[in-house]
Parts: sequence; structure tokens; C-alpha cells
Amino acid sequence: MALEETGGGTMSNSILFDTPGPKARRRILIINILGALLAVGIVAWIFFGLAAKGQMQPEQWDDFVQGSTWKNYLLPGLLNTVKAAILGIIGSVIFGLVFGVGRLSQNKLINGVCTVIVEFFRAVPVLLMIVFFNVFFSRSLELPGDTALWAVVAALIFYNGSVVAELVRSGVHNLPKGQREAGIAIGLTRGMSLRHIEIPQALVAMLPALIGQFVVILKDSALGYIISFNELLFFARTYSSPNGNVLQALIVTAVIFILINFTLGKIAELVSKRLSTRIKKDKNAPAVVGTTAVTFAETGSQAGSKDQ
Repeated sequence: MALEETGGGTMSNSILFDTPGPKARRRILIINILGALLAVGIVAWIFFGLAAKGQMQPEQWDDFVQGSTWKNYLLPGLLNTVKAAILGIIGSVIFGLVFGVGRLSQNKLINGVCTVIVEFFRAVPVLLMIVFFNVFFSRSLELPGDTALWAVVAALIFYNGSVVAELVRSGVHNLPKGQREAGIAIGLTRGMSLRHIEIPQALVAMLPALIGQFVVILKDSALGYIISFNELLFFARTYSSPNGNVLQALIVTAVIFILINFTLGKIAELVSKRLSTRIKKDKNAPAVVGTTAVTFAETGSQAGSKDQ
């Protein structure tokens, strides 16, 4: 296994595979070039195939450079998509924190109930929940307003919230055991250690995965099209169907989603890099565990006095 010198010490460069040698790097380069050429060939084949059927004619795309199209259709649809995504993100984070902490509880009843709820909503498809909540809100509860919006938001919250709950649980379990032991050593209870030491660190560590889950929420909001929720995809199809340029509308919609998700992905990469830099600095600092616990000791003591 390849080793590299870092700051005078020796550390493992990889724990999963050996560093490729010259021949392996040459093979990887050839495979990458062939893959890139294949991808370019597929794109060219699709492009010329569409052009042969008249789908790349300028008049097919003219509607999407007009301000009225964006003002009356695409932007309102994008606004509804972002609204559903923001509400879903806020709700799923709250749901995930509550049930994630519940799954960490030592109380068997609380732990069991939270586990059943989280595993149930993780197993149910988002589309099925959207349809169910739409029927439930509009026919059973007869809620006023845009029931399609709330059906989409509810489905996003329950499904993605259960994923966030699992992130919280796994994030806390992946922390070094010394964090909790140090907290208990300075007088914190297990609950105080969980609230003031472990969960804050777990939230910071899982930020990249959490941002990735936000991308999933944004993409899943397009499933609201099935219940006529006025989101971006629905407006694009509604506008393009009479004009005969549905394919072009779908491509424009896909580009919008790709740009937004690409931006969120870059944010996740930036957060991950900054966290990695911070972790490396913390590893070089002495007595990290004790320092972390002491940092929260004062807060924990204050919380304990309030509880008493």
C-alpha cells in the first residue's frame, strides 16, 4: 500500500486500493478517453437524429427566448418548485432531528416508535405518498387552498425527513467514543452530552450529505406533476403541448434543474473541503476530545441547572 510523507510523519494514502503504477495509469487514461469519445458520439447521434426530424429548427426554440414565456410560465413554475423544496427542506430537517434523536434514546418505547416511523417512511415511494396525501387532503380533510402543494411538501418531509433522521443517528454513532466519555467525565449526563457535544458535531460532519439530500428534495418536487401541482415541469408541459415543442420544453426544464443541482453540488463540495481542512487542523491540535468536551461543559452545566 502506497505511503506518503506528511509533515514528517508517515500516513496511509489509501485504505481501499493501491496507488496505480505507470501501466495502470496509462490504462485508466485510455479508458477515460474512450469513454469520453463514446459519450460525445452518443450526444452527436442524438443531436443529428433530432435534427433530421426537424426538432432542432430555430422556430422550435423561439418560444423559450421570449420574455412572456418565462414571465407567465417558467418562472412561476420555478417559484412553486423552489417553494415546495424550501418547505420540504425545513420540514425534513425538523422531522429528522426529532426522530433522529428519538432513535438515539435509551427509552425502548421512544426508540421503538421512532424506528418504526422512520423505517416505514423510508420504505414508501415518494410518488405513492404524494398521491395519497393529495387524496387525503382534498377529499378527506377538504383543506382550502393549494392541496397539491401541501401534498408534495408532506411527502417530501416524511420521506426525506426519515433519511435525515438516519443521517443524524449514524452521524452520532460514527463520532469517537471519547467525546461522550469526556463529557460524562466532567459531570454531564448522557442526554446533556448528546445535546451539547455529540449532535452538534454530527450535524457539522453530515453537512455534505445533508446538502446532497436537499438536491434530492428539489428533484423530487417535480413528481408533483402527477397530481397537477403547478411546478416547473407542469408549466413547461402545459405551455409546450399546444405549440408542439414539448421536447424543447423538457430540455429547457432539465437544464434549469441541472444548473440548480450543480450549484448545490458545488456547495456540498466546498463544505466538504472546508470540513476536511478543519478536521486535519483538529487532528494536529493536542487534546481534541478533552477540549471539545470542556467547550460544551459550561453550556451543559447551565442546561443542567435549568433542568433542575
